Amino acid sequence: MARGRIEFRQYVPQATRQAAGKRAAAAAAKRGGAWTPVKAEPRTRNITTTVWGEAWCENLERYRDYANRLPRGRTYIRNGSVVHLEIASGKIVAKVNGSSMYDVEIRVAEVAAARWEAIVATCAGDIGSLVEVLEGRLSAAVMGVMTAARTGLFPEPREISLKCSCPDWATMCKHVAAVMYGVGVRLDHAPALLFVLRGVDPGALVSVAATGRIVGALGEEDDGALAVGDLADIFGVELAEPTTDATDTATRKAPAVRKAPAARKAPAARKSPAVRKAPAVRKAPAVREPAVTTRVRRRG
Repeated sequence: MARGRIEFRQYVPQATRQAAGKRAAAAAAKRGGAWTPVKAEPRTRNITTTVWGEAWCENLERYRDYANRLPRGRTYIRNGSVVHLEIASGKIVAKVNGSSMYDVEIRVAEVAAARWEAIVATCAGDIGSLVEVLEGRLSAAVMGVMTAARTGLFPEPREISLKCSCPDWATMCKHVAAVMYGVGVRLDHAPALLFVLRGVDPGALVSVAATGRIVGALGEEDDGALAVGDLADIFGVELAEPTTDATDTATRKAPAVRKAPAARKAPAARKSPAVRKAPAVRKAPAVREPAVTTRVRRRG
């Protein structure tokens, strides 16, 4: 190869790629390593369909470092080239079916403790339940905090390390770009993976919010007790109001203590069977001697 010249592999039709990808996935399944493909809906205008997926993709597109390579990645994610994508704490691993099967590994730094604490403190009191977080049913103010550049939950380019086995020299090749978009598609179906990737617990958002509401409710009560209405507001459930009937307010008797069942007696030991006597020996029958008959001849 001449100096300064880049050789590109021969173009492989999409149908051929898909067939090869299916064969590779089937072979991996036989070895016990099933692949989890990801594909964007081809007929929709946007690659993602939920607030978390869209927020992830918008975060990618705001950085100049990624602008030139992202369009090719959108094509690859739409045509099903990302045949495997797995998200773990601080890491994304994937396989992209291009001219060959390429391995992609993306490292994402965990959210700094101070940054996460600031997010939790800012959002405290505005989140009612973990379900609201995972379904994206959050106020515009909370989503603004979560998705803010440099201070939110989404990573910046300096927090991301990219690696692909393809010969492309670019920092973000089209295979990596496809995987980055694939993460957004994955978040459409499993938003909790974003918190797994960044190494934080989404339950902290709810626990702090609930604690603040409980403390506030306690401060409004003279005797430090929570009213039924406060409990219903805090936990999002309907509780019946207490009745004033004398029969309901009377002290209930403590249930009688049940006696422990008497210990069962151990079964009596079985007697060993009597030894049978040997049958008596039969006497041999007496030998009968034949009677001797004497005949007397009479004379003459």
